[in-house]
Amino acid sequence: MLENEPSRAELRKTFRAMRNSLTEKEQQLAATGLLSRCLKWAPFRKASRIACYLSNDGELDTHKVIDYCWLNNIEITLPVLDPLTPGHLLFAVYQAQSAMHNNKYGIAEPQFEKKNLVELHNIDIIFTPLVAFDSSGNRLGMGGGYYDRTLATLSDHGKQPLIIGVAHDCQLIEKLPVQSWDIPLHGIVTPSQIFTF
Repeated sequence: MLENEPSRAELRKTFRAMRNSLTEKEQQLAATGLLSRCLKWAPFRKASRIACYLSNDGELDTHKVIDYCWLNNIEITLPVLDPLTPGHLLFAVYQAQSAMHNNKYGIAEPQFEKKNLVELHNIDIIFTPLVAFDSSGNRLGMGGGYYDRTLATLSDHGKQPLIIGVAHDCQLIEKLPVQSWDIPLHGIVTPSQIFTF
């Protein structure tokens, strides 16, 4: 990192403030734009199981995408903090009637039940939240490393999910500082465009 380049911590602070400054109307328009963009993207239309997230801390709202999937028989899974492997995520089926609880970060997740867990390789698309991204497919997360550690367990063999970042347009930066453990994305969807890599 060059001397005058902001650190990852500084970038997180800047971009979190930026997405939290969006008005409720801007967030609603972004959520509508996200669904519209997804519907024009062939892998989304062909998917039968998608991992999503429940929006938090100014993240782009995914409820319209989730509702669409429920109405069109596309199974939704949500990340759950792995109780046996700290720092990792599991993915559990999420339905309108799912029993939920708040994890240690105050984020709602399905109650942990082994019967509801889905293996990563059985998911078609994993939508990941992010704080910032660049046009090379690099993602800056919240700093906990949960997605990077979890996605690093994917085998190089067999069916692979598409790992797609979800972000507001304002979260694009020219170039992110990258760490060796960062898992690159296959694409990023914003309310106005889709980047694929």
